[in-house]
Amino acid sequence: MSCKYSAKFTNHDFLLLSNQLIFAVRRKFASQYILFIINHIKLIQFRNYTTVSYNLQERVVAIVGQNGMGKTNLLDAIYSLGFTKSYFGKTDGMSVQHGMQGFNVTGSFQILDEKKEVSLILRENNKKELMVNKIAIIPFSEHIGKFPIVFIAPDDVELINGGSEARRRLIDTLLSQTDHSYLIHLIRYNKTLADRNKYLKQAAFNGFTDHVLLDSFDSLLVSEGKPILKKRAEFLKTYASTLLDLYQFISDGNESPGIQYTSATSPDTLEKDIANARQKDMILQRSTVGPHRDDLDIMMGDAPFKQMASQGQKKSMLFSLKLAEFSLLKDYFGFPPILLLDDIFEKLDQKRIEKLLEWVCIKNTGQVILTDTHEERIHSSLSNKNVPFQLIKI
Repeated sequence: MSCKYSAKFTNHDFLLLSNQLIFAVRRKFASQYILFIINHIKLIQFRNYTTVSYNLQERVVAIVGQNGMGKTNLLDAIYSLGFTKSYFGKTDGMSVQHGMQGFNVTGSFQILDEKKEVSLILRENNKKELMVNKIAIIPFSEHIGKFPIVFIAPDDVELINGGSEARRRLIDTLLSQTDHSYLIHLIRYNKTLADRNKYLKQAAFNGFTDHVLLDSFDSLLVSEGKPILKKRAEFLKTYASTLLDLYQFISDGNESPGIQYTSATSPDTLEKDIANARQKDMILQRSTVGPHRDDLDIMMGDAPFKQMASQGQKKSMLFSLKLAEFSLLKDYFGFPPILLLDDIFEKLDQKRIEKLLEWVCIKNTGQVILTDTHEERIHSSLSNKNVPFQLIKI
């Protein structure tokens, strides 16, 4: 007995399979080629720049200048082209050059075999526009994850010393680039959370609570919060392992911290936990249960890492946190993100600097743009690694 199966193989099917094969080949050879790079950046009325443009001609680019000259602003401009906003949480108005109206940041990227020109424009009427190859992108959320960029800055030490918000933001930034549905759930959850908190304050002021309205808020928090909790927990399993491997490399295997994801609720209990917390929320006038309360606990033995670690250990952990983000993005996209390093030599001993540069400039094959205040130091460090680099003085 025989069985025959036939199906129509359309041109669309052939094109789909061809694209999948091409992408698989690109992923296989991603370690051998620079598959994502920014070649040119132009700033108009952005921060301290009136008009300036730079051609970025090497895989490793070093930007040198005294503090206050605009090194960080230049990196932030590159970051904003990938995320439509400042890495440092600055408002759009704060990014406009003093005394001017509006700004324009334009970058030319090569991503795989395509050229992409990205423009982020703030008009005189404070309307912000995003263009890719002169085509408007609406909404901006559709752009997130298309141009993967990882930024490491001195202020990131708040990931270790600060509260849970900075660590949640790290997780959310990474997951939003690799999972568009996560980003949409997060946007909706945060909007509902803000609306609920606003209403709790209004209810306390008015002396009357509409529990039917609170029920609708709670229902939205549950439907949007469950997938957030689930995806964070799944993600942290891989992230924690990658992070600890990187920390061992940077610290030369001499230290063994621990890391875990903590949440006061779960996808299965979120609805009940929010309901049980309602009376408390009404008294405190804010929402006390949900993924907005989660944290990433970093430990050294039985004590919090931030209490036991030296400045050098904290810096090593900072780089491990961010380079773990970098590694997971590379695995997802099949090519390295652009890596932006701001003042990486501060508070890091020479041994750790050597290990860090070995990882970012040699083990990593993607584009690296870094800043420093000392030309001789950065020139010596990169030359010792036999890495070709471009030096830009500002």
